[in-house]
Amino acid sequence: MGRPKGIKNENPSRYWSKEEKYEFVKLIISGEVSANELARSNGMKSSGMLATWVKRFREGGIEALTNKRKPGNPMTRFQTRKVLTPMEQLEYENMKLRIENERLKKGYTAEEVMALKERNRSKRNIKSSKI
Repeated sequence: MGRPKGIKNENPSRYWSKEEKYEFVKLIISGEVSANELARSNGMKSSGMLATWVKRFREGGIEALTNKRKPGNPMTRFQTRKVLTPMEQLEYENMKLRIENERLKKGYTAEEVMALKERNRSKRNIKSSKI
């Protein structure tokens, strides 16, 4: 079911650093504050996330509270910036060449990739016009 379309999430996901997580875990383990009270006072919807942090801390110490790297498109790091350092320019060019190399290994040419993108774009336009 979820939230109706077009309505923004009032409380978007918040990034908690390893140190912040550790402070919360210390408070819960010492018994100074309950997980529910701590969650409520910090704008969390439930104490489930805090329970997970406590469990991870007990299993692996403070290092277990480190945030996992988020997957994503590594190219956006370079494409969204207006000015790149010479090193970043080289990294960006290297990444583009690796992608081109992989496409050539699979038998794609640049023209085929562009044609495929255009075909997908036109399909999206057809779907949006039907709505």
